[in-house]
Amino acid sequence: MPVNVMARLFSVTDTRLWRVINAYVELARAKEDFSDVKRIGIDETSVKKGHDYVSFFFDLDKKKLLFGTEGKDNETVMDFVADLKKHGGNPEQITDAAIDMSKAFIKGVKEQLPNAVTTFDKFHLIKLMNDAMGKIRADEARQFPEFLKKSRYLFLKNPEKLSLEEQERLDTMVANQCHKSIEAYTHKLNLQNVYFAESRQEAETLLKQWHKKAGKSTISLIQKMAKTVKDHWDGILSHFDSDLTTGYLEGINSLIQAAKARARGYRNPRNMISMAYLIAGKLGFNKLYAQPT
Repeated sequence: MPVNVMARLFSVTDTRLWRVINAYVELARAKEDFSDVKRIGIDETSVKKGHDYVSFFFDLDKKKLLFGTEGKDNETVMDFVADLKKHGGNPEQITDAAIDMSKAFIKGVKEQLPNAVTTFDKFHLIKLMNDAMGKIRADEARQFPEFLKKSRYLFLKNPEKLSLEEQERLDTMVANQCHKSIEAYTHKLNLQNVYFAESRQEAETLLKQWHKKAGKSTISLIQKMAKTVKDHWDGILSHFDSDLTTGYLEGINSLIQAAKARARGYRNPRNMISMAYLIAGKLGFNKLYAQPT
């Protein structure tokens, strides 16, 4: 239940309850041991729509939240490393970091985690491709509204999930020269297919083929996507060594956002971070005091 609802039930201010929650979260976190943390994931989320952000650092092996802090710049990684050391962790022991293509996180990991191999999340890469495809389709829809109107979700589907009617719509688009939208859709499918590779070597071969075709495209957004892939080449292919994604992080993020929605927002970032620890920190509150026998 939201804290402000509990405050009304107990006839106290929600500020008082947040002080209690924050205090117990700090006590429980003080007893955390991060000495065996080796593979981490980093994600950011908004505290308020379009405003403050917080960054979360997760142990991807134990599936738990390690640390949350305000901001989403490279200094958040520095703050994480300081907290990691406080809990017995060693930044040189971190072998892998799964992140999106944020320049700030890339810089922070490179500077603060010297032995970590960066893996760029595959879901983030495909989302970038979907965003580019969506803009291309929307632009072409102005030329061919009779064929492309209300087709946004159709282009987000894979061919095997298309109904007969949807497949016929795509065929009609091809026949009526909706070439840019169909080309973008094809590039998206071919990029997805890279992740079905059984080895890094096979994936690199497929990615080279994709990049060669995308780089020759006459569509500026596809050319831009090809450059993005080239600039992040090693981190994209690292997925086939580490098998890491930020899918778990996105799932936790959705739980945190759902809690935020129930609470109708948080007054400050600290409260949101405390709630995130309650949701995903796996804190040992039962270890704070002797339990009755």
